[in-house]
This record gives sequence, structure tokens and C-alpha cells, in this order.
Amino acid sequence: MTLPNFALHADAIIPIAGPEKIVTGKSLIVRNGLIEGLVLTEDARQIEDVEHIDLPGHTLMPGLVNAHGHAAMTLLRGYADDMPLARWLNDKIWPTEGKWVAPDFVRDGTEIAAAEMILSGITTTSDMYFFPDVAAQTLSSAGMRTQIVFPIMNVPTSWASDAREYLDKGLGLRDHFRNDELVDVGLGPHSTYTVDESLLSTTAMLANELDAAVQIHLHETQAEVLAHVDATGERPIDLLARIGLLGPRTQCVHMTDLGNQDIDTLVQHGAHVVHCPRSNMKLASGACPVTKLRAAGVNVALGTDGAASNNKLNGLAEMQSASLLAKLESGDPTALSAIDSIKAATLDGARAMGLDTVTGSLEAGKSADIIALDTTGLSMAPSHSLDSNIVYANSGTEVTWSWIAGKNVLKNRQLQTLDNDTLNDKARAWRAKLSG
Repeated sequence: MTLPNFALHADAIIPIAGPEKIVTGKSLIVRNGLIEGLVLTEDARQIEDVEHIDLPGHTLMPGLVNAHGHAAMTLLRGYADDMPLARWLNDKIWPTEGKWVAPDFVRDGTEIAAAEMILSGITTTSDMYFFPDVAAQTLSSAGMRTQIVFPIMNVPTSWASDAREYLDKGLGLRDHFRNDELVDVGLGPHSTYTVDESLLSTTAMLANELDAAVQIHLHETQAEVLAHVDATGERPIDLLARIGLLGPRTQCVHMTDLGNQDIDTLVQHGAHVVHCPRSNMKLASGACPVTKLRAAGVNVALGTDGAASNNKLNGLAEMQSASLLAKLESGDPTALSAIDSIKAATLDGARAMGLDTVTGSLEAGKSADIIALDTTGLSMAPSHSLDSNIVYANSGTEVTWSWIAGKNVLKNRQLQTLDNDTLNDKARAWRAKLSG
């Protein structure tokens, strides 16, 4: 497919990388799906072999990176609210999934999730759920850049009956997408309480052999950590370190219950943390100590988690919540500044997923994963500080244009790869099934 070459003329650019926090007076040039560079606008307008797209009142940013999610769970949005994690999982979510999760559930839920993410500026997402082959194809068809971490558990589900089947199917999926530009497949051991040590050790061996990404729910609540210590005498993170599952390709999701020794272990092994602020707050799971982690040199990315526990997949909302929660958790009003929060939602997320040479910043040679935000609304007036407005004053609806690998997926707030009416029809049909 031939991609259009184009120049974006906006009021400001937040490139994330480079010496300037905010760039004005320049335009962004894209050729063959890649960023060619930032050029003085007066010079850029003289380029004849590109389409010129004028975006007055807009700011350009890298597309947001959602480093942890369960896309198909959009169909369970609002299905089980206002209860703690253990009861939410055991009494509501897992029984419902056991009854309903199948390829059509995953396809429809993932399509709705993809639309919601694109509308809020997310261009790259990580997904951990059953029937990952369906999720991968659905997200790819929507044009999204995706990390699929196929589930690994000791629990039989509709997708796999035992550990061997989880691994065989997942590794087959990885092989199928090995040369795909938009899809990367890693390993997704669910947690230390659903995966035994033997299977975690096998996962570690495979991840090291394949140099594959690993994502795992870890230290999500204090109760989880205490239960593991009571049962084994060891903290969950120490188990991962001991068996070789903790390393530079490991993405540790949630991490709300951390002592200084746990942070030291993360630093020692170079692992990443994926912070899901809204989900953790809603489930009262705790607050990830983002300030301490970043001060120690741990890379912290942002994730939405699933819509069943958030209840939305909005990249701008997650960025805002992360910054506010960091200040409350640390007691420090300077914690996770506006620009640091934007970086966590873009380049730091790409880095956690091993994609920082591809996406996460607006630099020459990187993929054209770009969003344009309308920053002219009254909620952002007067505009004393652009990055502050984008983080603290956003309503989550400011994204009007989006490109992924140079392909336009959102134009004037209209989805280009998905149909809004069709998705609403599917959502209504699933509401009737699930409530029947």
C-alpha cells in the first residue's frame, strides 16, 4: 500500500525527544510512513510533493502508548463495580468470562476498545487476553500498533486447557506475526497466584531464548504480596528474580505494594513498571510509588487496564490521573510534572515495550505515530502553559486527528478504520446477552 506524504502545520509541537519541550514555527514532514523531520513552516510550505494539512489551534504530539490492557473487557464495562479486586475477580469477572468469552466476544469487545483508544490519542497498545489471535487481527485491522502478550496460566479456560496448550498456541501466534510491522507478540504469565513456579520458570526460559517481552500482573495489592509471603516465605518479585523472569524485557504491571528492597530489585534487573492509576484507584488496590521508582531510575509507563475496572480506555485521562495521584501518594506537588506525565504516556511506554526506536517521540526516522489535539477550548483558556493544559485541563476529547505508521486513523474526530454505528449496535447486542 502506498502511503501519502504529507506536511502537518500546527501551532505547536511537543516532540518529547530533543532539546526543546515545545516547538513553534515548525512543521512536521512525513514520507512513506516515517517522520522525515521538523522544518521551518515557511520552508515546509514550499515543498511541492506532499499534501499540506493545516491544523490551526492544534498541538502535535507522539501518539500515546497504552502499556497494559485487556481490550475485550470493554464488554464488561460497568458490569461489576464498587468492590475489591479479589471479590471483583472471583465473584463476577471470572465466572462471566467462563460463560461468555469466545472469539466473537473478543472480536467485538476489542473493536470497541480500539475505537475508544484511537479517539483518546492512543496509537500503541498492549493487550493480554484470551483468544489473542483474534485480538491481534482485530487491532491490526483497526490500524493500531500492538503488543500482544498471550496469556499463560495453570487455570483451564475457553482458550486453552492446560499450560502446554497456552504455550503452544501462544508460540504459534508469535511465529505467525514475526514479520508484522504493527504486531509484536510476547509472553503474558498472568500473575504469581495463577501461574505456578514450574510454569513461570518455563516462561523465563522461553523469554530468554526468544528475547521476547514478558508482561505480568505483580504486587497488585498488599494482600496478594502477603499471601505469597505466607505461602512461600518469599515476595513475588523475588521469585521472579530468582528464576530469571525479571529483566530488561519484563513489564511489571500495577506494583502498588513496594518496599525499598523491591525497588532495588527492579533497578538491579532493569525491569519496567506499568502504572495503571485509574484502575488501581477504582479497585482500591493501592498507589504505585511512581516518584520513588523514577528517582531510583526505574522506567515507569502508563496503562489503562481493562474497561471493566477503569471504566474507560482514555489515554489523556490516564495521563492526568497519573500526575495527580503521584502528587497525592508522595506528598510532593512537584511529582510527575505535566511534561513528565506526557513522557510516561509516550516514550517511556514505548521503552517498556521495546519499541522506543520505532515510536514514542517525534524524531526523524521514527514511525509517523502522531496525534493532533485541539487546544482552543475554553477549558484551556487562557493558555499560560501548553503542557500543563494538555495534562491537567484535558477533558479526554481533544484529539481530532491521528496517524499510525503514516496511515490516517482519525480525521476531524471521525474514525477512519472503524464504524461508530456498527460498534454501538454490537455493544447493545452484548448488553442484552450479558444481562439476559
